[in-house]
Amino acid sequence: MRITRFYCPELKPDAQVFTLPAAAHRHAIQVLRLKRGDQIRLFDGQGFECEADLIEVSKRDSQVQVGKRIDIGNESPLTITLLQGVSRGERMDYALQKAVELGVTRVIPVVTERCNVQLSNGRADKRLSHWQGVIVSACEQSGRSFVPELTNVMLLDDALLTCDAQCKLVLEPLARAGFTSVEKQDDLALLIGPEGGFSEQEIAQANKADFQSIRFGPRILRTETATVAALAVVQALWGDLG
Repeated sequence: MRITRFYCPELKPDAQVFTLPAAAHRHAIQVLRLKRGDQIRLFDGQGFECEADLIEVSKRDSQVQVGKRIDIGNESPLTITLLQGVSRGERMDYALQKAVELGVTRVIPVVTERCNVQLSNGRADKRLSHWQGVIVSACEQSGRSFVPELTNVMLLDDALLTCDAQCKLVLEPLARAGFTSVEKQDDLALLIGPEGGFSEQEIAQANKADFQSIRFGPRILRTETATVAALAVVQALWGDLG
């Protein structure tokens, strides 16, 4: 039987009895209809995970008895920063969800020339909150105990300056080199454009910031497909897939 996992950033490793956060309580009691005596797992997003038993359940809150620590050990050996061009609705959600499942370490949402998403008047904060929820849910589902970092939305110039990975790659359909031409890496950044891709000027900016242009096969991929496929390739080449 699969035991449900809940993200609880307030959880302390020395806790014995713990009150579930409101979001975890609603999901466990109101959605999943868990009852007193049911077993769950809790993780703090920083690597600590433990077993827990529901000992008190009410409409307003619930408490658990914290059990033994669980060492998951399923984090990728790669440190991967994803610079993701902001795309619309479900496409962005899908890219972020699958990036978490594929072991990304850090996500930087990037606004580019061809970004068609309005992020003014407080919309950026709302999108960030939503994307954080997508990332947390993906961690709960995929078994990761570390929640990837989500930065503020950045303009491309700022994102390029922020990134200090040892190996920096930008997906470009007209590039000559492919992933197999890159030497084995354990600290890398992937820059992936939005629905409309990057402009020539943006590619030039990325190259000037030491991002190597990489061609990813003979077909043009949607932004969310490119994210998933590129991460799968680097994990297969240098990480823990395959």
